[in-house]
Amino acid sequence: MLTKIKVSDYMSTTLVTLTESTNIFEAIKTMAEARITSAPVINGAGQMVGIFSERDCMNAAICATYNQVAGGGVGEYMSSGIMSIKAESSILEAANQFNSSHIRSLPVYDDVELVGIISRTDVLRAIATFH
Repeated sequence: MLTKIKVSDYMSTTLVTLTESTNIFEAIKTMAEARITSAPVINGAGQMVGIFSERDCMNAAICATYNQVAGGGVGEYMSSGIMSIKAESSILEAANQFNSSHIRSLPVYDDVELVGIISRTDVLRAIATFH
């Protein structure tokens, strides 16, 4: 059953994106207000160059506090080498990717274009629909 459900059926298409120069505290506030666990980081050409996650937020805040600095840019703390998934992939494939890593959300691509993001919670919603 889960092999027939597509990532595109449950992904979020309303993306909150950041840039590498976005101040970390501005990014944290944006993510908290949007109630999201991660945000794609986009360069000037509109390409995703990283992801800024809750873990990255905490790391940035801790570093800023210990070093007594005003923050820095998202680019200093974002994760690169991002795992992603295709929109036509099955929810089962997404569940397997989540199960084999610590990440909480995956950028979703339709060929080369970023079209959404899917979280662990989205996968659970899909599973709950059929049980």
